[in-house]
Amino acid sequence: VQLQASGGGQVQAGSSLTLSCTGSGRPLSNYAVGWFRQAPGKEREFVSASRRSDNAKYYADSVKGRFTISRDSGKNTVYLQMNSLTAEDTAVYYCAAAKGPHVIVSAIRVEDSYVYWGQGTLVTVSS
Repeated sequence: VQLQASGGGQVQAGSSLTLSCTGSGRPLSNYAVGWFRQAPGKEREFVSASRRSDNAKYYADSVKGRFTISRDSGKNTVYLQMNSLTAEDTAVYYCAAAKGPHVIVSAIRVEDSYVYWGQGTLVTVSS
């Protein structure tokens, strides 16, 4: 499956933004999908994931309550709705898909659990 991340941009602190991860080649409904981000000068970190096997959703503590991951199977797209953005959310955001619909809980936040990666979309939040 090929992934295309989009929706990034420059916004003010407190604003909202929705990122899209659109799949091609195969239905994203066959895969667990995660969002990761990499801030300038920092390592890439887990943001959120959607496990297709049981529709479970996972979030990093830093975004819990502000970000929401969702799917639209008809559009073969996974979204990341981001609210109450802060400067600390500035990063390149990547979407990624696992080999299948399930990733064990202990590995859901681990980059190596995902084998298909999109190209990234830049989110810049100014304070």
